Amino acid sequence: MHVIDRRLNPKGKSLANRQRFVRRARAQVRRAVRDISKDRSIKDFDKGGEVTIPAGGVHEPTLRRSASGGVRDYLLPGNKDYIEGDTIARPPSGDGASGPSDSGDGEDGFRFALSDDEFLDLFLEDLELPDMAKREVTGEAVTEMRRAGYRTTGSPASISIPRTMRLSMSRRIALKRPRPEEIAALKEEIAALEADSGEGERLESLRAQLDRLQRRAKVIPYLDPLDVRYRRFEAVPKPVAQAVMFCLMDVSGSMDEHMKDLAKRFYALLYLFLKRRYERVEVVFIRHTHQAEEVDEQTFFYSRETGGTVVSTALEEMARVVTARFPLNSWNIYAAQASDGDNSPSDNTKTAALLNDVILPMCQYYAYLEVGADEDDLPIGAPSGRPSSLWRTYEAMVASKSPIAMRKVRHRREIFPVFRDLFQRRQSAEAS
Repeated sequence: MHVIDRRLNPKGKSLANRQRFVRRARAQVRRAVRDISKDRSIKDFDKGGEVTIPAGGVHEPTLRRSASGGVRDYLLPGNKDYIEGDTIARPPSGDGASGPSDSGDGEDGFRFALSDDEFLDLFLEDLELPDMAKREVTGEAVTEMRRAGYRTTGSPASISIPRTMRLSMSRRIALKRPRPEEIAALKEEIAALEADSGEGERLESLRAQLDRLQRRAKVIPYLDPLDVRYRRFEAVPKPVAQAVMFCLMDVSGSMDEHMKDLAKRFYALLYLFLKRRYERVEVVFIRHTHQAEEVDEQTFFYSRETGGTVVSTALEEMARVVTARFPLNSWNIYAAQASDGDNSPSDNTKTAALLNDVILPMCQYYAYLEVGADEDDLPIGAPSGRPSSLWRTYEAMVASKSPIAMRKVRHRREIFPVFRDLFQRRQSAEAS
């Protein structure tokens, strides 16, 4: 019999047991996190919660008797149907002990609560950003305190005891301060002479020597104020990897609320991911119809616009903002574009040239998300699989191994799989 106590003790004393359990059942917990993420709202994505894993994945190792050897006689009380030698038929499939049954019997899944950080760590565990720390900047406003030697003044809390005692010992050795052992030995010798012969020249000499040593010990203190040293700190600039995230979206009349909602969910995931990889993340919202402008988040997602679609205007606006505010040697630049695929036919050539010659060379990563109406909402006979003009324009760049990725999304449940597909680790991508 074994007892495992998983009750939460006061002040988080069960943290070590909790972490050990998460490590042991990591594969099952990670799989459960991905399953519930598909149906979770973006507003609740960064929050923890309960996950359910198979109970068989949390069994503790136990010591059992060997299956072979020994005398194995069983006494089964209440047996009225069988005698020794009878063969018991195998129960029909589906009548085992595990899994749900009509009678309510069965083994339930194990429910486990995850904190916010644990949930995000498990979900983003096997994701990475391409060239994440390619560019760094030494931020003038971001500093950290570092050790910078010692000083002779300071607060008592910053006293360096090892350095102080080292200086004290060096001074006492240099000035030949008598040690307490020397004075004690001299006193013992004087006491012995006084007990044996009383007064004498040797005794007077020892007394004079003891007096000199005691006076020297008083003049040369064990610890002098000159010996005291305090730890010194100074603020130094801290290298900070920072990123800027450009959100580009078509807000023409063809982009309905469903498509904007898909784009918003993808942008929120990308921002959350960047925040966990960079200390500083800036977000720039650029919307466009036949003209583009930089706006705030509220206007970006909820303001209604009419007009045609000219994608090159958004790319030109992004290039202008990068030149004005985000030097390439200081910022890691990521861009995500959401569109329904419509673009003016005369603008496709200009869009491809801008993206290939200006935008992609300055970006670490460029993701194009083509959002569409839900297949259930499409009218009968409407084409659903035909590539859009913008999709065909970008396909040539993907074939040339540029830092651009393209995906199509029609339903909210596809956002998480697409995001994971875009940012999975290179080793996983190559293996798949």
